[in-house]
Amino acid sequence: MEIVVVGTGYVGLSNAVLLAQHHQVTAVDIVAEKVALLQNKESPIKDADIEDYLQHKQLHLTATTDAAAAFAKADWVLIATPTDYDPETNYFNTSSVDQVLQQVLHYNNDCHIVIRSTIPVGYVAKMREELGTDRLFFAPEFLREGQALRDNLYPSRIIVGEQSARAETFAKLLQEGALKADIPVQYTEPTEAEAIKLFANTYLAMRVAFFNELDTYAAHHQLDSRQIIDGVCLDPRIGNHYNNPSFGYGGYCLPKDTRQLLANYDNVPQVMIGAIVDANRTRKDFIANAIAEKQPKCVGVYRLVMKAGSDNFRSSAIQGIMKRLQAKGIELVVFEPELAENVFYNCRVIKNLQEFKQISDIIVSNRMADELSDVQPKVYTRDIFNND
Repeated sequence: MEIVVVGTGYVGLSNAVLLAQHHQVTAVDIVAEKVALLQNKESPIKDADIEDYLQHKQLHLTATTDAAAAFAKADWVLIATPTDYDPETNYFNTSSVDQVLQQVLHYNNDCHIVIRSTIPVGYVAKMREELGTDRLFFAPEFLREGQALRDNLYPSRIIVGEQSARAETFAKLLQEGALKADIPVQYTEPTEAEAIKLFANTYLAMRVAFFNELDTYAAHHQLDSRQIIDGVCLDPRIGNHYNNPSFGYGGYCLPKDTRQLLANYDNVPQVMIGAIVDANRTRKDFIANAIAEKQPKCVGVYRLVMKAGSDNFRSSAIQGIMKRLQAKGIELVVFEPELAENVFYNCRVIKNLQEFKQISDIIVSNRMADELSDVQPKVYTRDIFNND
């Protein structure tokens, strides 16, 4: 099959690599530098499995900025463009998806269109009506930054927002490229699939927020967070996973998806969804105040990235802490190897780790790292289990 994937971020590129094992895949992106890297079998994002597959696997993968030519010959088009949350409208900005949909329909009268970008509840139904077509459906992705291809190779489940023969074909395409056997598959209506995505991520955010608030309580009363968490998580109904305290939930998905779900609750009674959004703000306030109480002259921020093995620090929780500390008049410096700039948020970026350690009175790190072990007394972190 001829498959086009629009967008080469974590979702798009991991899908493209997965499907290119057995089909001809064209990755489309508006950024020429990303396309050039892919043409040279290099990944524009940091993901160990994607890098390995590009270099060592036989893939039927090409990349281009010429969307029109790619769409014209496609049997399937997968849309994986960004849908950032717009705080002014309290809604996802779906303009990139809107534009791709219009382009595809203009250049191709037959292909199936699968939206893999996260979208508001009701988006597919609305666009089918506005565009006068039923050729599009939604299939949510459940991927982690830095492990996007791995989560495609070993998916927890496949959900397709349509009940039809083509929905089954699409699920088989994903199964065909996966290494995991017996993957659970669910076929739903489009709007239900959209809701599944947002509710799943909001539940994860709720779990992060719960253990963060447990940790806040323990810190306030000078209790041992680990003892409490270990005891709570021995209950098999709770489980010993996704329980490591942090500076807050962040990254590309959880902050925007929780706020979008809250927006979708307009005129629907709720308490918990709003509380999940508020809990993240409260946690950042607590962390910033705890750091400020130590009266540091200079706070060093160690890494902006959210997860190990990722180069993405979009909406990372530490940035909210930084803004709060700056508002208190505290000087900040940043150590982040992924940054090419010398300044970030009006803070000096220090490229030399030893210099960074020396200049910082306190080193703030969302996750503890081995290379900070020599200055551990300086490090402020809520990390207990040394994992994401």
